[in-house]
Amino acid sequence: MVRPSFAALVAAEEELGPLFALVERAAEGKLGVGEMVALFWHCLRDCPEGLTRERLGEAVVEAGLAVATPVLRGLLRQILAGR
Repeated sequence: MVRPSFAALVAAEEELGPLFALVERAAEGKLGVGEMVALFWHCLRDCPEGLTRERLGEAVVEAGLAVATPVLRGLLRQILAGR
């Protein structure tokens, strides 16, 4: 489950730059898979033991963007609207 917290969003911004710019890139279809995985990683709650960021990235690729995109949309909606 991904859910943004203040600490997660600060960490994501430190790595990816301003969140508004990230949201704009996503809306324009210009968000890279690495950026998506980074955002998921920072906002991941109840991380399964042994899960690494690399494995999360592989899981996103294995599932496909059609599966990952609704998760990204939901996360971005939470970021913009708050919980």
